[in-house]
Amino acid sequence: MGENSVDTIDEYISNYPENIQKILEKIRKTIKEVAPEATEKISWGIPTFYLNKNLVHFAAYKKHIGFYPNPSGIENFKDDLSKYKTSKGTVQFQYDEPIPYDLIRKIVEFRVQENKKEK
Repeated sequence: MGENSVDTIDEYISNYPENIQKILEKIRKTIKEVAPEATEKISWGIPTFYLNKNLVHFAAYKKHIGFYPNPSGIENFKDDLSKYKTSKGTVQFQYDEPIPYDLIRKIVEFRVQENKKEK
């Protein structure tokens, strides 16, 4: 699933079944609404938004979406993320639970402000 080398986020998303594509597109749209000036690229083989430096990454896996908002994004929202599996810079959103798009939006807003400060 999506293991092939891709050059664009569109290509990446097209490698997945339709139900996963819809989730990935909604995450992408959410990020673009919050960070319209960010550029899209593939970094480390996964969709990445870049604003002065990497803003956030996301990826599809067999049972979850991986969302990578930098360690600061995890730390700043640790209470909101407490019901999800997290590590230093990663959170996993399981497919069998609703994807928290509003929380993704808040985390991206935080990361945009952080990246603009560190310019």
